[in-house]
Amino acid sequence: MRRLGLDYGDRRIGVAVSDEFGWTAQALEVIGRMNPEADLARIAELVRELGVKEVVVGLPKNMDGTIGRRGEICMAFADRLRERLDVPVVLWDERLSTVSAERTLLEADVSRKKRKQVVDKMAAAIILQHYLESKIGK
Repeated sequence: MRRLGLDYGDRRIGVAVSDEFGWTAQALEVIGRMNPEADLARIAELVRELGVKEVVVGLPKNMDGTIGRRGEICMAFADRLRERLDVPVVLWDERLSTVSAERTLLEADVSRKKRKQVVDKMAAAIILQHYLESKIGK
């Protein structure tokens, strides 16, 4: 089953997609936030084009596990996706996913300019990969 992973931010939405078997996640694109309707329309288009059966939205939690303002914003975004899409939308703990993506890019000696262009979709891939790994054997 193909899944779409989203890292929802203030300015950009990182997007990743899984393979058909749901084993691996690949960074796909970064959606530059324009307005809520355009954002939802692009995601709906990707779901349709790629045959996605489930969408995973990163839920930023505080380190103590509580939900802060950013988490509430992501939960509201997931609710709008549920209203718009005909596939399940799940929230997944994304603590430190962007930090991990940044670290990986730094270790690969990617320039600052290039990192800014890809970090969001890499964070989406990390979120989705962790979700996929949680499903193995279930």
